Amino acid sequence: MAKKKEVNSVSNLKVIPLGGLEQIGMNITAFEYEDSIIVVDCGLSFPADDMLGIDLVIPDISYLLENKDKVKGFVFTHGHEDHIGALPYILKQLNVPLYATRLTMALIENKLKEHNLINQVKRKVVKFGQSINLGCFRIEFIKTNHSIVDAAALAIYSPAGVVVHTGDFKVDYTPIFGDAIDLQRFAEIGKKGVLALMCDSTNAERPGFTASERSLTKTFDTIFSEHRNRRIIIATFASNVDRVQQIINSAYKFDRKVVVEGRSMVNIIETASELDILNIPENTLIATEQLKDYPEEKTVIITTGSQGESMAALSRMASNMHRKISIGPQDTIIFSSSPIPGNEKAVTKVINELSRKGAEVIFQDAHVSGHACQEEIKLIYSLVKPKYSIPVHGEYKHLKAQAKLATSLGIEKENVFILSSGDVLEMNESKASVTGKVTVGDILVDGLGVGDVGNIVLRDRQHLAEDGIMIVVMALESSSGYLAAGPDIVSRGFVYVRESDELMEEASGILYNTVNEYLDRGITDWGKLKMGIRDCLSDYVWKKTKRRPMILPIILEV
Repeated sequence: MAKKKEVNSVSNLKVIPLGGLEQIGMNITAFEYEDSIIVVDCGLSFPADDMLGIDLVIPDISYLLENKDKVKGFVFTHGHEDHIGALPYILKQLNVPLYATRLTMALIENKLKEHNLINQVKRKVVKFGQSINLGCFRIEFIKTNHSIVDAAALAIYSPAGVVVHTGDFKVDYTPIFGDAIDLQRFAEIGKKGVLALMCDSTNAERPGFTASERSLTKTFDTIFSEHRNRRIIIATFASNVDRVQQIINSAYKFDRKVVVEGRSMVNIIETASELDILNIPENTLIATEQLKDYPEEKTVIITTGSQGESMAALSRMASNMHRKISIGPQDTIIFSSSPIPGNEKAVTKVINELSRKGAEVIFQDAHVSGHACQEEIKLIYSLVKPKYSIPVHGEYKHLKAQAKLATSLGIEKENVFILSSGDVLEMNESKASVTGKVTVGDILVDGLGVGDVGNIVLRDRQHLAEDGIMIVVMALESSSGYLAAGPDIVSRGFVYVRESDELMEEASGILYNTVNEYLDRGITDWGKLKMGIRDCLSDYVWKKTKRRPMILPIILEV
């Protein structure tokens, strides 16, 4: 008892999500106790429709940079992009040691090699059941199941109490590779007392249990059996090694050769094979160039593009842009995934393009989720018995659904915290509350530029995309200040100039009068002149077309 009193008088544990809440993606959470900070995951998210030209979105880690000396390391739950994807960009600002399980670390290392960071970063592979000590924290890695091998939950031990972070998980009693989730360890930790549970909310709205990955073995065998005379193309997530294993098993069973298409798919299959996580029978895998050497009905193509990504292999096949594979009526195409929220339109577009080419497309019942449904979430709560519930990983409606489940299991309403990214939750065994907010946000990655595209640039891109641009070019004499040439108008994305001669001529006339009026009044300040050009052209174009193109005046001195 004396010890407990001392702990409470010393400090609170702070839980600070820096991303990943109210969205799917960009998962990163800081845990702080006195002079120690550990960070769980470091993910990216993909750009929204209005983020024109943006490649990736990574979290703003201003808070970690402000407290650089306290940060002891990054620990990772699994190897999906929304949990490890931002790491190469973040490590350039904050180089601290990394801790992860075997496949997760191998995928991280692939990224570090791409960014030439592999020799600059300390890394440690952690086994399930093993613990690491970082500052005031001890972190234990617990075996779970997910749609990628080597997924871990974390038990985070601090002087203020234990927090269990499930990572992305499901309860799979018959996984394809490795052991089932270590429910016994969850129960043992629960018996000793858990301060808070941070649990995956993705499927918190879905009743029942998530089906086992192994249930798809029969599904694939049936599809292969019913389509013996057709080529089979299966699109799935590159990271779902277990799914790839099942497809290879069915292909081998039905005496088919397997081709792997898509850079990320090839990379992950190579990495998983090196770690003996993926078992490919001899002479099963062939190169894309060898497809022509085998009858089509004796081949299977495993490809990326199940989310309708425009540059992924399947999308390129659908739009006739793939150099080596063309789709025809002899193909059966299987989407072995569910569309991530927001990708539905892109997926439907690809399905329609494939169907138009005469291919048979199967997009139902060939996928099982990697996330826990309600009964599995309840099971974890019942084993862990946390004092506080902190739903994580999901949009607001998913977090809300888990909060409802938590209260139905007897957790008091005031002990359930639906946080927003940036909230600082402070807690100990006697109380918990949100005490403040830290800086969070989206850092946009465009090509090699990280963070150099902000809201203003995005707004300009949106403006250009919606209404186009008008460039006004004119020359002024340097000695007299009179108009030497122009003003000429060049437009892009506004109107088709050849069919709008009258509009452009009238606009030029109005500009000519405006510029001369300014010059006659002795106004030679280029800033005022440009503003006058913008105002008069903008008013005229709006009256005539009800559009507001971007107007860019260029003044030359001759």
